[in-house]
Amino acid sequence: MNAIITGATRGIGKAIALKLAEHGYNLAVCSRNSQELEKFAEELKHTGARILTVKADCSVKADVYAFCDAVREQFGTVDVLVNNAGTYLPGLLLDEADDRLEIQLNLNLNAAYYLSKYFGKMMRERASGHIFNICSIASKAVVENGGSYSVTKSALLSLNDVLREELSKHNVKVTAILPGSTLTSSWEGTKIPAERFVLPEDIASSLYTVLNLSKGVNVDEIVLKPVQF
Repeated sequence: MNAIITGATRGIGKAIALKLAEHGYNLAVCSRNSQELEKFAEELKHTGARILTVKADCSVKADVYAFCDAVREQFGTVDVLVNNAGTYLPGLLLDEADDRLEIQLNLNLNAAYYLSKYFGKMMRERASGHIFNICSIASKAVVENGGSYSVTKSALLSLNDVLREELSKHNVKVTAILPGSTLTSSWEGTKIPAERFVLPEDIASSLYTVLNLSKGVNVDEIVLKPVQF
């Protein structure tokens, strides 16, 4: 089984990558940072999985499609696509610079759009596959001081729903995962106890559980929030 994970070198993406690699999946990942890719491959070496690493910036269309072509050439087929790459730039929508929206659109939405079209067509042809979009609770409720972020994550959930509608006719599954506050590097230095967060491993376990449900069922979306949210 072959899986693609964007934003896989840290946080949620890394937890998902480790989970899938430990259960026999080959992985294709990309990052702007070559050193991060080397470290990632070394840390997952113990799993025995085949790890394809490609230097690419997911906010740049040409880089995304170059990554897609490399995966197709090396793997041939793709069983799972996890659109996880994203960024959060805080700010009030009315007061922020215009490029705040543009930067977040490129990474939070456009990358998933390009990847899903490219590999969705391959999955449609094979009548098999599963696409996961790592959205956010901001996809459904505006996050305070996160105007443009909320807009892009809402759009990602809409993209997820359109993909599910189009691909379900071809036996391809599409699932949105909407995490609340998750303990990743963005919370580094916080004094809030870990039990007040969703953990990256929770998201990875949820995704893997969905992958192993019966052939005829699709989980449309999963919302994970801290107990004390």
